Parts: sequence; C-alpha cells; structure tokens
Amino acid sequence: MRRWGKPLAFCILLAALFSLRRWCGWADGLVGVSGGQSIPLSFSAEALLRLREFVASRPVEAASLYIAATAAGCVLLALPGAAFAALAGLLFDPLTGTALCLVAATLGAVLAFLAGRYFLKDAVRPWLERSPLLKKFLFDDVNRSGVVLLMITRLVPLFPYNLQNFAYGLTDIGLWPYTFYTFLFMAPGAAAFTLGAAGLGGVEHRGLYFLIAAVLVIIVTVIGVVLKKRFIE
Repeated sequence: MRRWGKPLAFCILLAALFSLRRWCGWADGLVGVSGGQSIPLSFSAEALLRLREFVASRPVEAASLYIAATAAGCVLLALPGAAFAALAGLLFDPLTGTALCLVAATLGAVLAFLAGRYFLKDAVRPWLERSPLLKKFLFDDVNRSGVVLLMITRLVPLFPYNLQNFAYGLTDIGLWPYTFYTFLFMAPGAAAFTLGAAGLGGVEHRGLYFLIAAVLVIIVTVIGVVLKKRFIE
C-alpha cells in the first residue's frame, strides 16, 4: 500500500484533471491571452473566478471531480482534510461545500476501512506499532463501544487520521455504524473550515460565516478537551 498508494492517487488526480480539460473545458478557463497567445494564469483571484464559473456552469461534473479528488487525496496521499474543506468553501456555496466535503471524506474513510478489513490486515498491524495510543484505544479496551471510540479518535487531534481509517477495519465495528458516526463526528470540523474559507472567498455574509465557523471551532475544541481529560489523561 505504501509503495503503490501515492502513485495510484497521483494517477487518479491526473485523470480528474484530464477529464476537466477534455470534457469541461476547465483548462481553457485558466489561461489568459497576450499577443494572441495563451499564457497560464497563476492561482489568483481571476483563476478562482474562472473555477467558480466552471462550478456554476457544470455543477454535477465539478462536484463529482471534487469528491473523487478529495477521497483520493485524503486517503492515498495523506493530505490534510482541512485543505479540501477550505477548497470546497472557496468553490461552492457553504452548504453545498460542507456536504460535498463530508461525503468525500467519509467515502475515503470507508474505502480505507474496507481495505483494512479485507485486503491489508497484515500491513496495517505493523503500522499500528508506530501509534501506540491509537492501538491502545482500538484494541486494548475491549469494553469501550465503537461509538465512543469514533467520537474520541475523530474529535481529539491526537490520532493519525489516515491510519485510524485503515485500523478500524481490524476492529469489530460494523461498516454502517462506522460510516454513520464517521460522518457525524467529522461534520463540525468540516463545516468550520468550509465556512471559514467561504468567508475569506466572498464578501456577502462574510461576518456570519466567520461567526459560525468560530462557534464551531470553539465547540469542537471544548469537546476535544473534555474527551481528552475523560478518556486519555
């Protein structure tokens, strides 16, 4: 998995970009014209505007490509989910962006879960040795429910996100509870980053977006501190 994961994810991202260029004309929207010749634009306000125009004109394709790229990037490339949440806030409206980010992140987590359960058991166990805290929480306390485990590992920022997705496949938790509670406990963080980015990227309702994002950050932080004191310290 380590050997082929990143190349595979890179190929998926390249395929997504090719699809944008071939079928959606996205690359044409990110070039300027100087002296009759096309020159590439940097990722500036103009480039962001072109991307938003593409999203507005082809919402289904844009949403599908975002979900595919985010799922691959979060799981195989180990990229931070906050970056994709922020991108969703810049490109989509806050509600749509939050929903897409949650769907994509949950999809990636489920794929990693299934890989850990059915294909990568022998590979995941050695990886867990590098995270003794995660190993302890998932396997040493057999009386702790799967809901509590997911709540702690998703809301307390001490557990490696990508590794826990694979490691949950080795536990007794079922697929559907894992999917539902993963979605539920990731929602506040995803919404906070998406709304914060939406506030940075737009003028309308900026103050409201920042306020809601700040409230969500405070809530998640307080919950994380309480869970850490109750279950870790």
